[in-house]
Amino acid sequence: MAHFYLNEELGSEYPPGSFITLTGAEAKHALTVSRARVGERLLVGNGSGLTIAGRVVDVANGTVRLEVERSDRVPAPTVRVTLAQALAKGGRDEAAVQAATEMGVDRVIPWQAERSVSRWQGNKVTAGVERWRAIVREATKQSIRAWTPEVAELTGTKGLAAQAGEARMLVLQPDAETGLSSLTGDDRDLLLVVGPEGGISPAELDLFQAAGAEMVRLGDSVLRTSTAGPAAIAVVNVLLGRW
Repeated sequence: MAHFYLNEELGSEYPPGSFITLTGAEAKHALTVSRARVGERLLVGNGSGLTIAGRVVDVANGTVRLEVERSDRVPAPTVRVTLAQALAKGGRDEAAVQAATEMGVDRVIPWQAERSVSRWQGNKVTAGVERWRAIVREATKQSIRAWTPEVAELTGTKGLAAQAGEARMLVLQPDAETGLSSLTGDDRDLLLVVGPEGGISPAELDLFQAAGAEMVRLGDSVLRTSTAGPAAIAVVNVLLGRW
């Protein structure tokens, strides 16, 4: 069952022998791209921990009807991992968000940093957030994740620093003395902060440190803004025992 579809409107109880129906864009993709046929088995999730394995029993009128064979509930993580990704040019921020979702991030914050070349203003704010949410949704399907990561509203540096009181904030800095892999975990949620192409400004670093953030580095090399976040999430996955 390589194909995974999302239907956020699914309820909570689907015993074996019950039925669910894919409609709209998900059904169209199943029919025209995946070429789903009667008898095939598909996976469907609601993005909130529920996954259903079912057999296609009907493909009429642009819909796909499945008979439920098994349903599972995946609990939400006890420690949530959030990526605050600075806006970046050339689609590098979008690449980071996609890979971070595949790596298992639980929440993403679009951050308009001081040195972000890409700027969301006016109508671009809503369009940008919706674009990231679409990327996250598709990456969730590709990686067959039971939980779809949340994409928060656009935030500035002060708003981001204020979140240090709600989670353990780890700011990725190439010249930091502490290596990310050397940290020991606790029961706090984690907030990873990745700057833009030009790096995080001294004033922003001061603000984060004053809020209680920790400066950490990944290694001796300097990663692009598109790869730093996903690489950090991979390290955190090991520290948290997810991998």
